Amino acid sequence: MSDATYAGAIVMEVNGAEIDIVSLKPQTTTGRKPVKTMNRKGRVLGYADGITEHKLSVTAAIPIDGTKIDWANITKAKITIYPINKEDRRTSYLDCFTVEISEQYEADNEARIDIEMQALHKIQE
Repeated sequence: MSDATYAGAIVMEVNGAEIDIVSLKPQTTTGRKPVKTMNRKGRVLGYADGITEHKLSVTAAIPIDGTKIDWANITKAKITIYPINKEDRRTSYLDCFTVEISEQYEADNEARIDIEMQALHKIQE
């Protein structure tokens, strides 16, 4: 029997409105770069720290309850991943802003929107 823990609900908060997320794919880039020096060994001997970036690929169901969301101009959004069990800490991406959007329509599913975002902060709450 496995003691695996899985993520639960994922919610995006935009201007006080909560939007349920269908899928989320976070990607963190450390910004580290190899430092190439001229040495006898002919290989990289170290690295330089860079700026960490948090890129998010978000898919959300387009709400039909009258909520109007300007998907292209989302700024300062918060995306929170809630764990299934209450003992674990949740992960939040803060100050998220839209970089790119595309809509998706299928016969079998609801209308969805794909949003490429970047977050300024990632925290464990």
